[in-house]
Amino acid sequence: MPTDTMRAIRLHEHGGPEVLRQEEVPIPVPGPGEVLVRVHAAGVNPPDRYLRDGMSNLPPETRPKFSLPVIPGTDMSGVVEAVAPDVDGFAVGDEVFGLLRFPGFEGAGYAEYVAARASDLAHKPAGIDHVHAAGAPMAGLTAWQFLIELGHDHPSPFQAARHRPVPLGPGTTVLVNGAAGGVGHFAVQLAKWKGAQVVAVASGGHERFLRDLGADEFIDYTTSRPEELVHGADLVLDAVGGPRSSRFLRTLKRGGSLFPVFFGEFDEEETAKLGVTVTGTQVRSNGAQLAELGRLLGTGAVRVAIDSTFPLADARAAHERAAEGHIQGKIVLTAA
Repeated sequence: MPTDTMRAIRLHEHGGPEVLRQEEVPIPVPGPGEVLVRVHAAGVNPPDRYLRDGMSNLPPETRPKFSLPVIPGTDMSGVVEAVAPDVDGFAVGDEVFGLLRFPGFEGAGYAEYVAARASDLAHKPAGIDHVHAAGAPMAGLTAWQFLIELGHDHPSPFQAARHRPVPLGPGTTVLVNGAAGGVGHFAVQLAKWKGAQVVAVASGGHERFLRDLGADEFIDYTTSRPEELVHGADLVLDAVGGPRSSRFLRTLKRGGSLFPVFFGEFDEEETAKLGVTVTGTQVRSNGAQLAELGRLLGTGAVRVAIDSTFPLADARAAHERAAEGHIQGKIVLTAA
């Protein structure tokens, strides 16, 4: 068993990457329904940065409650060190990965050990290492819950109606905006896995990468306007979102849908006139869905692209890389 303390990255105040500090803190003790995991790698995600800066970019009513100091991080991959007596399905020595306690900011993944809910975990596919596994949970489950299966009945803080994925298959066309990033590169692959025709939108340097993932068409948004080139799409998955997301409405056929991953600004009269639907959801931890995604990762049907890796102690540098943008896949911290 480990000693009593571990290294972890904590926030004592909000601000830029410089507020991320490595400290010695007590190793958590797993409670009922939990396992203790020795973290080998932790994924870096946008909510980690929202937490760091005080979530100033989110509407006040959607901000989860938390108190400082706090350990950021929701995605991790590692090895089970201890199991609560009421947990079935996991044993000491198992390799696992998971999206921890999301939505919420109690995941504490930027650390050498985490106490994780067993229901948030899945067995790590044998065919991938901990770095790639740590890059999968949040981005992969976001794409899965938007495109394949919602998997829960929790209301979204962003809309009253329940999100419903669009059936995908041969004959359907999906446009993915922000296709090279974490969610985007999973969305491209899952849409292709379902047999859809995929149009990937990203900057020009990502074209070969996205075609290798299965994109049928590529649009460089720095030189072309996707809304002028694409018409009659069944679905737009906009992994960028924000106020400019509404420009993609006109790429859709009547009856089509736009899924903004990060909430956008839309005019209800315009969507009604065009005969299209705008709907979204908030990703939630789901070990069963992660196990399904893990099977695809294990066979190579879906893969995780790694933009860059940093030691846990260099979490600041990882956040600085994230702020530069033009990410290809995922940024991961290594803790082993």
